[in-house]
Order: sequence, then structure tokens, then C-alpha cells
Amino acid sequence: MNPSMAQSRLKDLVEVEGVRTNQLVGYGLVVGLSGTGDRTGNSPFTDQSLRGMLERLGVSVRGDEMRTRNVAAVTVTASLPPFARQGSAIDVTVSSLGDATSLAGGVLLVTPLIGADGEVYAVAQGSLVAGGTKAEGELETVTKNVPTVAAISNGAIVEREVGFGMDELESVRLVLRNPDFTTASRIAAAVNARLGFEAARMLDLGAVELRAPGFKPAELVAAVENVTVEPDAVAKVVVDDRTGTIVMGENVRIGRIAVSQGGLTVTVSENPQAVPGAPFGGDTAAVPRTRAGMKEVEGGFGVVEGVRLQDLVDGLNALGVKPRDMISILQAIKASGALSAEMEVM
Repeated sequence: MNPSMAQSRLKDLVEVEGVRTNQLVGYGLVVGLSGTGDRTGNSPFTDQSLRGMLERLGVSVRGDEMRTRNVAAVTVTASLPPFARQGSAIDVTVSSLGDATSLAGGVLLVTPLIGADGEVYAVAQGSLVAGGTKAEGELETVTKNVPTVAAISNGAIVEREVGFGMDELESVRLVLRNPDFTTASRIAAAVNARLGFEAARMLDLGAVELRAPGFKPAELVAAVENVTVEPDAVAKVVVDDRTGTIVMGENVRIGRIAVSQGGLTVTVSENPQAVPGAPFGGDTAAVPRTRAGMKEVEGGFGVVEGVRLQDLVDGLNALGVKPRDMISILQAIKASGALSAEMEVM
């Protein structure tokens, strides 16, 4: 076991296939704004929606010109959690569509929320809580956060349940959040060790199947979801050129290189040494011998023992190399084929 790798619970590494959230969206009106709503002349959809709502309530506004600034057209979004039951409440997010300057203090009117299949799964309504504010005068405007986005805690009631007969499944598939053959194999072995029989088998790098006679699927998942597993990960370097951020895994290695940038010279070399085996027939083993060095023309000098990329980066930091120059060096090493890792530039 690698002491540097933390063990994780199975529930933190996988998801149960079919147990998922569903996205909902709706279109509605927010009323009660203090002059910060849409200009009906600039937002014709707000004018049409307001007229349609008033007509449904028995108020005739045909031919009349509407100049209200207390109404805003909005989109309402929500995530329907798995196994949400009819009558339960979920949170919603409300976002302005028109030229409203703030949704603070507004009230969302009844808004049906539909899924990807066009069916209504929830209905939202309630008072908004905006996370931003805006103050303006004749010569200056001050805005904090985003006042045109607000939220309603427990603002929607579930009207339709998503059908998923988990109890009818003959087997359960655990889908890895970070697919990896080694991790999937370790999960199957850990589950079988916990249950005491062969209930899990690895299907591929992204899924493990659970099948146990006498166990209901939900009971089987509950029995193994707290099993601890040491996940494995591919060697990867992630760099953000905008902020100069570099993140790398422990398994990142570099081969024999010599890099020169400006006044800085970097070298990494490997010279394996043969070591005789045990007397009377022992095999000869090759022990790696690695040396990495860096020096500047001005006289600065740093030496790193080992071929871990972390050692190289630590040495570059010791010499005061700037993050953006370090990113350029890493990209050059990757281009040369000496970096044994996946590199992602954000």
C-alpha cells in the first residue's frame, strides 16, 4: 500500500448506474421589484408574458400601454435529485432574462419546471433571496456580486416522480467517477473481501458489477458503500497559464533531459548500476542511479537527486524561476517526449 495515497470510501469513488439527478427548467415572472425590473419596451417577451398572465386572471389589458418596472422575466432552474418523492421540496435558481438591474425583494409567480422529455416535474414559487446588490446615482454605480441571479430555498414542490425500479434489478453497476483499471480491480477485490464471497466483478475500467443472491440491490449497495479503497491515478500535470498555477500527481516522472532557457541550464540523467545477486546463482539486478542539476550563468546552482518532476520543480523554485517560465519548461519537456505524464493546459 502506498502510504502517500489516502484511502477513500467506495461511495466517494463511484456512482450507482441509473441513480442520477435530472435537470429542470422553466420560464416565469418575478413581481414586486422596486423599479429594478425589465423595461417592457426593451423586453417584448416580458410585456407579452405579463399581458398573458393578467388575461388568465381575468384582467383585460388589450390596447393599453404598459410601463411597469416592477416585473422581470426569468428562467428558473433546478436539479431533481434521485428518488425525489411527490410533495418533497427542492431548491431553485432564478436568473433574469431581460434588462432588469436587480431581482432583490422580488417574488416568483407559479412556474412549471419541465424536464428533457417536456413533462412537468415540479412547480416553483416564492420570495427570492438575491446574493448581490446594486446602488446607483447620477454619476456612479456600485455593484456587488450578481444582483440579477437569486435563489429560493425549497422553492419548488415535486409533482411527478422519475420512475426507476432499482428493486427490480438483478445486478447493480458501480460507475467510477475517475475510470481506471487498477482502481476498478481494487474495488472488486475489496467488496468481495468485505462480503466473504464473489459478489463483485470488474467489467472494464469504468464499471464494477455487483450481484448477490438473497440481497436486494439497495441493501447490497448499503452493505459495501463504506468499504475503503486506495484509488490509483494516471500521472498528470495540469497548468493554468493565466494564473501560473501548476498541479501535478506524485507519479509524474521525467527521463534524461537537458534544458536551457535564458541563463538557466537544467539536466537530468540516469546511469543504472549493476549489482551482483546472492551467491550461488543469484540474479544480477540493475539499481537506478539518477542525477539532476540546475545552474544559472550568474552563479546560482541547485542539485536535485531523483527523477520526480516534483524534485525538478522544487529546484526551479529554489532558483527563483517564475511560474510562467516554469510552465514553458514543462511544455518543452513534454514536447521532447521526456515527460511520462498527461499534460493539460487550462
